[in-house]
Amino acid sequence: MKKSDFMYQLPEALIAQKPLQSRDAGRLLCMDRATGWVIDRQFTDFIDLIDERDLLVFNDTKVIRARLYGAKQTGGKVEILIERILDVNKALAHVKAGKSPKAGALIELDGGYCCVVQGREGDLFQLDFAGANILELLEQTGHIPLPPYIHRADDESDLSRYQTVFAREAGAVAAPTAGLHFDLAMMEKIKTKGVRTAFVTLHVGSGTFQPVRVELLSDHIMHKEYFAVPQETVNAVREVRERGGRIVAIGTTAVRALESASKNGQLEAGFGDTDLFITPGYQFKWVDAMLTNFHLPESTLLMLVSAFAGYEPIMNAYRHAIDKSYRFFSYGDAMFLSS
Repeated sequence: MKKSDFMYQLPEALIAQKPLQSRDAGRLLCMDRATGWVIDRQFTDFIDLIDERDLLVFNDTKVIRARLYGAKQTGGKVEILIERILDVNKALAHVKAGKSPKAGALIELDGGYCCVVQGREGDLFQLDFAGANILELLEQTGHIPLPPYIHRADDESDLSRYQTVFAREAGAVAAPTAGLHFDLAMMEKIKTKGVRTAFVTLHVGSGTFQPVRVELLSDHIMHKEYFAVPQETVNAVREVRERGGRIVAIGTTAVRALESASKNGQLEAGFGDTDLFITPGYQFKWVDAMLTNFHLPESTLLMLVSAFAGYEPIMNAYRHAIDKSYRFFSYGDAMFLSS
C-alpha cells in the first residue's frame, strides 16, 4: 500500500488542545471488526464492553520532562528534546537551533545546567550533561514534551494529565494516549468486575509523530523504541488464551510490545528495541481487541489500526468520527476495536 492511501482531511478545530475536565469524560467510538459497524458511546461505557474473561494490557511507561531550553555560547537559542537516555548523564536528543551545533559545543541550559555535544547519530545529537543526573535535571528544569499539533506551551495541568495514572517506568517522550482515559475510579471498577490487568513497557519516542516520508510503505524505515514484557504478563496472556478470553491492548504501544515479544509463534518475556512496522496484511498473534485514540493522517499508527480492523472500515470510521465532531489525537476521544 501507499502512504497516500492513509490521508484524510481533518478540520483544525477537531484537534484537542487541552484535556477534558475529567479523564473519563471523552467519547468512545465502538467498532465491530467483523462487520465494520460503528456505535457512538461515552468512555464511561467501556466497563460494560469487557468481562471477567478478558485481560487488559496497559503500557506503564512514564513520560519524562524531555524538553529543555538553553543557548549556545554564541548566544543563539537552543531547544532540546531528549529522545533516549543512554546512561545517568548521557542522552540522544533532537537539537533545534539556528545553526546545528558541532561536536564539542557547549550548551548552557535554563536552570544553570549545561551539556556538551559529543557527536551525531543520524538525526540525533549525542549529549553529555557534564556529570549531572539527567532524570534529576529534567525533573527540575525540563518541560512536558507536548506533541507538535498542540499549539501552546505546557502548563501545570499537563504534568499530571499528559501522564497515565499507572505510569511507573520513566523513559517516554510521548504519552501512551489510550491510557490517559483511565482514572483511579475506572481502574477500581475494572478490578471490582473481576477483569484482569497486566503491564508492558514501551517508551514512546518522538518518532511516533514523524510522518512517513516515502510513498511505498515497504520503503519506510521504522524508528526504534525500547520495550519490555515481563514474565508475569506472559503468564497472564497464556492463561487467558487457554480459557478463551480476549487480550485487550490498551493502546497501539501495548500492541507493538506484545507483538514484538512474539518469537517463533510464542510470547516470551524479554526486553530490547523494536522497530516493528505493522501494516495491512500483518497477522496479529496476541491481540484480540484494542482501545486506541484517533491518529494522524499518513501515520504509522493509522496504518497499524487499519491492519487490525481493516483498511476500509477504519477509514469509514474516521469519516464518521469527523462528521460527528470527535476530538482527535493525544487529548482526544477514544475508539474501541472489538472482536
